[in-house]
Amino acid sequence: MATSAASPVLIVGSGLIGRSWAMLFASGGFRVKLYDIEQQQITDALENIRKDMKLLEQSGSLKGSLSAEQQLSLISGCSNIQEAVEGAMHIQECVPEDLELKKKIFAQLDGIIGDGVILSSSTSCLLPSKLFAGLVHVKQCLVAHPVNPPYYVPLVELVPHPETAPATVDRTYALMQKIGQSPVRVLKEVDGFVLNRLQYAVISEAWRLVQEGTVSPSDLDLVMSHGLGLRYAFMGPLETMHLNAEGMLSYCDRYGESMKRVLKTFGPIPEFSGATVEKVHQAMCVKVPADPEHLAARRQWREKCLMRLANLKSQMPSQ
Repeated sequence: MATSAASPVLIVGSGLIGRSWAMLFASGGFRVKLYDIEQQQITDALENIRKDMKLLEQSGSLKGSLSAEQQLSLISGCSNIQEAVEGAMHIQECVPEDLELKKKIFAQLDGIIGDGVILSSSTSCLLPSKLFAGLVHVKQCLVAHPVNPPYYVPLVELVPHPETAPATVDRTYALMQKIGQSPVRVLKEVDGFVLNRLQYAVISEAWRLVQEGTVSPSDLDLVMSHGLGLRYAFMGPLETMHLNAEGMLSYCDRYGESMKRVLKTFGPIPEFSGATVEKVHQAMCVKVPADPEHLAARRQWREKCLMRLANLKSQMPSQ
C-alpha cells in the first residue's frame, strides 16, 4: 500500500471525474494535488469531496484503510500549474472531452515535466495518437479511461500511444491496482477503446428494437438489468459462452449458425433522433423525471447499488 510519503499525484481538472480520481488516490494513501484554473472551482471541489467522503464513511463504504479525515488531509488544491506539477510522479488529466483543449493542456505539461512523470488522460474515446502527437515526452503518455462513476466502478482501460514505452503502461497498471482499480491493457488503438465499443453495440441494437416496435423502452432495460446484466456483473460474454455449453468449441458448434443468422438481420446504425428519441425520453421520464433533483437522487441510488454489488463481489470466492 502506498503511503503519504510517496510522490504526489496531480489531477488536472476538478469536475466529477477529477474529484473521483482524487478520492481514489487518497484512498490508496497518495498525496493528491487537485489543479484547476479558478480557485473557486477548486474550493467547491474540495468541499464536495469532503461531503462525499463523510457520507461514504458513515455508510461504511469508504475505500482504503485510512479514515475520511486522514484521506482528506492528503488532498490539496492548486491553481498554479507550475506549482501543481512539482514533485508529481503521475498526472491524470480530467478536463472536458475536447481534443484541442486536451492537446493544449498536454503541450503545456510536456514543457514542464521531467523524464520520470507519467502523463495520463481520462478521455473516453479520443485516440492517444491524436492526443499526444508531437510531444517530447510521448513515451510517458497513455490513456487511463475510467468508467463513470470511477469511485464505484473499478475498470480502467489503459490505451498506449504507438510510441508509449512498455514501462509506462506497466507502472500505470501497478498504480491502478494499488488504489483498488481493475486495469485492463488495450493492446492497440481503436476508436472508442473496448468498453464504449461494446456499450455502443448494445445501445445500437437496443435503439433499433425500440424504434421498430419490437419492445418498449422500459422492457428493453429490464432485459439488461434483470437478464444479461446479472450475468455480466460476474463474467463477460466470452466466459458466458464457454459455460453455456461444454466449452467454447461446443458453444460455437452448437450456436454459431444461429448467431450468424440473427446478426445478419441487424439494421443500419440508428440516427438517435426524431420520434424514437421522444418515445425513449418519455419512457425514461416516467421512471426518472429529467430534472436535476430527480436525476441526482437516481444517481445516488445507482452508486449505492454499485457499492453493495462491489462488496458482494469482494466476498465471492477467488476466481
